[in-house]
Amino acid sequence: MTEPSNAPGPLLSVRNLTVRPGNALPPVVQDLSFDIAPGEMLALVGESGSGKTMAARSVLRLLPAPLRPDAGSSIRLKGAELLTLSDREMCRVRGARIGMVFQEPMVSLNPSMPIGRQMAEALRLHQRLSAAEIRDRSLAMLERIRIKDPAKCLAAWPHEFSGGMRQRIMLASVMLLRPELLIADEPTTALDTLVQRDVLDLMVELTQEQGTGVLLISHDLGMVAKYAPKVVVMQAGRAVEQGESARVLSAPAHAYTRSLIDALPRRSAGGHRDRAEAPPLIRVEGVVIDYPGRERLFRRDAPKRAVHGVDLTIGTGETLALVGASGSGKTTLGRAIVGLVQPSAGAIRFEGHDLLQPGAQTARLRQKMQIVFQDPYSSLDPRQRVDRVVAEPLLLDRGLSAGDRRDRVRQVFEEVGLPWVLAERLPHQLSGGQRQRVAIARAIVRNPAFVVADEPVSALDMTVQKQILRLIRDLQARHGFACLFVSHDLGAVEQVADRVAVMENGRIVEMGARDDIFDRPQHDYTRRLLDAAMLIDRSFGVGAASAAGAGVPA
Repeated sequence: MTEPSNAPGPLLSVRNLTVRPGNALPPVVQDLSFDIAPGEMLALVGESGSGKTMAARSVLRLLPAPLRPDAGSSIRLKGAELLTLSDREMCRVRGARIGMVFQEPMVSLNPSMPIGRQMAEALRLHQRLSAAEIRDRSLAMLERIRIKDPAKCLAAWPHEFSGGMRQRIMLASVMLLRPELLIADEPTTALDTLVQRDVLDLMVELTQEQGTGVLLISHDLGMVAKYAPKVVVMQAGRAVEQGESARVLSAPAHAYTRSLIDALPRRSAGGHRDRAEAPPLIRVEGVVIDYPGRERLFRRDAPKRAVHGVDLTIGTGETLALVGASGSGKTTLGRAIVGLVQPSAGAIRFEGHDLLQPGAQTARLRQKMQIVFQDPYSSLDPRQRVDRVVAEPLLLDRGLSAGDRRDRVRQVFEEVGLPWVLAERLPHQLSGGQRQRVAIARAIVRNPAFVVADEPVSALDMTVQKQILRLIRDLQARHGFACLFVSHDLGAVEQVADRVAVMENGRIVEMGARDDIFDRPQHDYTRRLLDAAMLIDRSFGVGAASAAGAGVPA
């Protein structure tokens, strides 16, 4: 391995990086160059497929086959060229000098190993420490990331922790080796706003303490504006713009950067019309939902109360957004309204009929309600063509012939903006945005009166989010269905909600018109959610908020 130079210079220097699957095929990353200084954070941003993750994996030499960097590409860590190292030399760099936090901690943490063994693995590999020293260091790091019972955590398994806690544990495991460079690939995707801020603030604290440089991969411009002083904007594998985040986000020079900023949440000046006086389609009255306790050898744990006596109404054609942190009970309540969870007490009335009372009328009314799940990949049958997925609800209407069903499916494909050529594909052959359109098409194919949209844009990049949210609004205007929009993404809520209900620990703590909740919040929990939300634009402008927000917080 070439000895690094002692001359001052960047921690990481990427020059003319081009990555392609073969010499005759187009590159997925093309002629990319940037530098990261010690202790500095730089963000790579762009839509899904822009090449930002492949660029980050190139630094660790973890590209999937057959991708490889072209000759002439250079990646230097403190002056030492990484692309010419042997596999054994590169193994000594990964983890010890360059750490990586992946997008989904449940995938990157081994579900068959307790946390302590996973944290110890890299220390055993890279440092000569006794078992006692490894345990002491692991406990100290868990205390540093504010784990309440570090010793218990070491013996626990990944599935016993929430997504935010797993991401904190993953960050602790990586930072335990005090790497010179940390690569964070979408580290807070699908986490709620409070947990996002907690994880990112913790990452900043740990890296600043150790002088670690950070390469942040993200499609979230709000996060970039708040945490990363420098940004590189990528489109189709190329860097189309780069520089200080405050300048790039407040005065973008490239059309693609402007399109990303245009996709940011933006509340219309006129606001949504008030539908508080619309006739109530849904009435939730004193609903209580309990989950049974875990069965143990000779006993069962006490039941856990997820929803505590909730009351709310949803008017015909209205969108009520239900917001709150993960575990607040919002998804459980939404599923209970459409009959997927059985309440312990209370009433759920639809068109005046209590849906908790069994009978033919209840079954008939249930057919007027649909749900769009958070993850379309797991909610769509992977073995069925997408036209059959969309047609499935029509099988309940025995008056329709096969030709009628096909005509209706073709019509709803057009309504949600899906080309008919995709009809014979399987879900895995579609992009994330296309799969979500399929899920929406399935939900509206029978013209329901009520739709629950459960985190419908949480894992999509900004431009696709904008398309899906606009689609939901347009479909609602055309068909007039009421919608319960379940989300932790306050930017998305600003765009679609007429009213907002804020949920904390299974209770509604505040409810009101969208503008009242966002501009004049009354409850402390609502204010905390809004403070944690990384919204560049709360109303109509981008520049001032971007410039003020850019940079790592103290």
